[in-house]
Amino acid sequence: MAHITNEGGKKLLARVRRIRGQIEGIERAIQEGNDCYAVLQQTAAARGALGGLMSELIDGHIRHHVRNASEREKATDELMAIVRSYLR
Repeated sequence: MAHITNEGGKKLLARVRRIRGQIEGIERAIQEGNDCYAVLQQTAAARGALGGLMSELIDGHIRHHVRNASEREKATDELMAIVRSYLR
């Protein structure tokens, strides 16, 4: 993703690291036999965080590639493939 700037990339990596922490927390909760309601809450939170990350990446892709006339068709095809995959 050449269009991700250093600052934008740092923010995205911070989000990914928080999500990784959430996933590791879910893993620990399962290993420790925590209450299923708490595990479900953690899982829902991680899913929301992952959805937020996906939204941010799609937004950046659209703003950089789809608006650029010379890249529009290819970028649109790539974006639609990802959206279809995400919605499965």
